[in-house]
Formats: sequence, C-alpha cells, structure tokens
Amino acid sequence: MIAPVKTKTVRCAAYTRKSTEEGLQQAFNTLDAQRESCEAYVTSQKAMGWVCLPDRYDDGGFSGGTLERPALDRLLSDIAAGQVDCVVVYKVDRLSRSLLDFSRLVEVFDAHGVSFVSVTQPINTADSTGRLMLNILLSFAQYERELIRDRTRDKAIAARKRGKWTGGIPVLGYDIAPEGCRLVVNEDEAPMVREMFSLYQTHRSLSKVAAELQRRGWTTKSWVTRKGKVHTGGPFSKSTLARHLANVTYAGMVNHKGHHFPAEHPGIVPKRLFDEVQEILAGNLTTGRHKARNKYGALLRGLVRCKACDAAYVTTATRKGAITYRYYVCGSAQKRGWHTCPRPSLPAQKLEQLVVDQIRGIGQDPKLQAETLRQVRRTAKEQDTALAAEEKSLRKKLDAAKAEEAGLVKALAGGDVAPAAVSLRLAQLEDEGSRLATRLAEIAQERAAAADAALCQDDLTAALGLFTPVWDPLYPAERARIIELLVERVEVDGAAGTLAVTFHPTGIKDLAAEVAQEVVP
Repeated sequence: MIAPVKTKTVRCAAYTRKSTEEGLQQAFNTLDAQRESCEAYVTSQKAMGWVCLPDRYDDGGFSGGTLERPALDRLLSDIAAGQVDCVVVYKVDRLSRSLLDFSRLVEVFDAHGVSFVSVTQPINTADSTGRLMLNILLSFAQYERELIRDRTRDKAIAARKRGKWTGGIPVLGYDIAPEGCRLVVNEDEAPMVREMFSLYQTHRSLSKVAAELQRRGWTTKSWVTRKGKVHTGGPFSKSTLARHLANVTYAGMVNHKGHHFPAEHPGIVPKRLFDEVQEILAGNLTTGRHKARNKYGALLRGLVRCKACDAAYVTTATRKGAITYRYYVCGSAQKRGWHTCPRPSLPAQKLEQLVVDQIRGIGQDPKLQAETLRQVRRTAKEQDTALAAEEKSLRKKLDAAKAEEAGLVKALAGGDVAPAAVSLRLAQLEDEGSRLATRLAEIAQERAAAADAALCQDDLTAALGLFTPVWDPLYPAERARIIELLVERVEVDGAAGTLAVTFHPTGIKDLAAEVAQEVVP
C-alpha cells in the first residue's frame, strides 16, 4: 500500500493597504475587502497546503510611494523570523508603487525563501513568467504614480495662480476655514501681527524685536488638526520672526516660486507697512551692520517715502574728486526705471534741510502747531486701539487657560485622571497664565503712561520752539538720534513738489524734556 504524500504547509500573510484614511472608519472597509479576497484565494489553494496566518498586516492611510509603513515593517520582521512563506496581496500596487522599492522587497523575499502572489493578477514569483509579469505591471504602476504626482502639482500651481490657499500649516493671524481650503482672519491674532511688523519698522533689528516678543510672552501659531491633535506655538526667534515678516500671506498674496498672486483671503498688514519691512529686511541682509548702512551719515535714513510710487527712498552717494555727493533715491525707480517716478532722486543735503526747516517753521506757527497736534493725537489713538485689541486677545487666552486648569484640577479631585497624566500640562498652564498676566499688566501700564503723556499744546511749543537753539551745536550722530526720536515718516510728493512730516506721538514730549534740560542752566 502506497503511503499518501504529505503536503508542505505554506504560511501565507495577507497584506492590505489604502493610501488615504477616508472610509476606514466604516464597519467593512476596503482593507477588509482586500483581506477577504486574499483569504478566499488562499483557501482555493488549500490542496497545495496553503493556510492564511491570523495576523493582520493592514496599512490604512499610507502611500505606496514609500516603505515607511508600520504593518509592512511588522511583515518584514516576521519574514526575517521565518514565520512567513508567502505574501499575498489583492493587487501589486498595494505592496508598492515604486519599481525600485518593489525590487528591494523582492530581494528580501528571495533571501528568506518567501514567494509573492497577487490575487487579481497572474503573478507568482515562484516561476520566471510570474517575475516578468511582475516587472511589467510595476513599471505601469510607477508610471501611474508619477502621472498622479504631476497632475497634483499642476493643480496646485493653477490654484495658487488663482489666489487659493493650497494647504499647509496656518500662520499667526489666520485660521483654516471649517470647510478647509481657505484662510480666514483670526481677529484676536491679527493686531499682534500688525504690531510685530510695526516693531520691526521702528527697531529695524530682528534680535531686538524677537526679544521684545519673548518678553511679552507671544508665541508662534497654536493650532489643532482635524484629528484633534494640538500643535502648541513656540517662542519667537530671529529666524521664525524673519519668516513671519517675509510671509506674503500677510499682504493678501500667495507665493509660487517667487511670483506673487492676489489671494482670496484678505491681508492683515497694510501694503505700505509690509513693503517697507521687506525693504528693511533686504537692506539688513545686504549690508549687515547698522554703521555700514548709514556710513554717509544720512539724517533721514529709513524715514523717507515716495508717495507716487508707495516705496521707500534709499540712501546712496557718488564721489567726484574729493567731494562726496549724497542722494535719496526712490527704491521703486531703481527697480523699474527712473521714468516711472516723478522724483526718482533727491539731493540729501537739500531734503534734510527742508525737513529741519519745516520742524523749525512749525515751532513758530501756531496754526501749524495745531494741525501737528491733531496728527499726533490721531496716531496715538491708533496705537492705543492696537494695545486694546491685544489686551482683549490676551484676556481671552488667559480665561481659556484658567478654565482648562480648573477642569484638570476638578478631574484630579474626582479621581478621573492620574496626577502624572496632567502634571506637565498643569505646569504649562501655570506658566502660560503667568506670562499672559505679566503682559496684561504691561499693557495697562503702557496705556496709562500714554494717557499721562498725552501731548498738549505747551509740550509741542516747548519741543519745537526750543528745537532751533540746540540743533546747530549737535554732532551728526546726535542729530540723527533726535530726528529718529521726533519723526515717524517723511512723505515726498514728487508730482506736487511737497513733503509732509509725520511725528511720533510720544517723541515730541520726550524731546521737550531733553531740550528743556539742554537750555535750562
């Protein structure tokens, strides 16, 4: 009697994959359907000794263009441990869409004597014909993946040219709309962004502004993903501050490879302020140190703007023999041609003298003093409004932090959570509350000090009336300091042939005190 031939058991591992997580929450999803097909195929090969391993190797939400997948890692570990004889998939591209990656996997399979089978395609790597079909199908799978990548890239480019937001991490001042695919202004954060730009416009130093933002306890954007994962913002550094200041999103634009297009979302930083900050950033990057930027002793460095071109004037100089001739040149005219600006170049000495004479003239004309006083008070009111908006935003954050802290304490008292699970968060909330309270106290002091220092007619008369006696004896560096303290902007209207001086709200009063000390023995 002939003994029956004992069939060798072939342990089969069914591997499934889906590129996105859409639909995976359903009771019966595509991963279940793929595994069902693999199990049915293994059952059809029962006579050959095939059995399906109970372990599930499911990668939901992972692309076939990479091998960094948790279930695939487990599968490869079990293969290395000698626990798998055959890998079964519904289609070849479920294992990989990359020909290079698939060849690496096949090498691993061959090294451990593991075969590969596709349920819906005539592929079995146990024979040469199956290997040929595998390479052909993989080539088409990779070609399809590259087509999808190209279509996705082209769609993103077209969307950006139409001003649409194409995704990514939201920045401070904006939130992602509930339906996605567009940005909406965060009214609590927008004033902080404008203040950040104004601080840099004033100080012209990334390190100084970053230090001030850290002192105030301001952080980069905190946001929550659709899955509920919280991303907490961090303190501002020079690099993060520079990225925020250079972000065209704040000007209501979208960027694509250096080209800017009008965006669907509104800008939250005035275009004039944004452009001026970009010019300061570019100047700092080009020339480095402060002394090098003002080596010709420009009295109005960074203060002069062209009204016609809405651009800043930059300082330049030429030499003829032993004489140096200084000029203020319109930055827009430098880039687009001098014919585009009614006053592309201004002699520096003449312009500076006009500004000084105008300041002296205001000090001697009561009507001009009254108009200047109205302008200064209007500027002070705008700054107070910005501080009030910041105060409102910080109070909301402080209330939220206190509410979360109270909730955690209540949960601890009720035994709902373990102390170790919430101790770190409680410490973070305490630190955050302390920072917010400190900044709120500072804002209250700033607003109170601004109210106490409100400019009156006597202050204006004292500052500008005593300007002339102390001006001539000053050294150039001290003159530049006085002008920077006093003047916020000098606007040149080349078409009308006029200029307008805008004063700092508190600078006049400070100057009045300084001038009084100089002239009173």
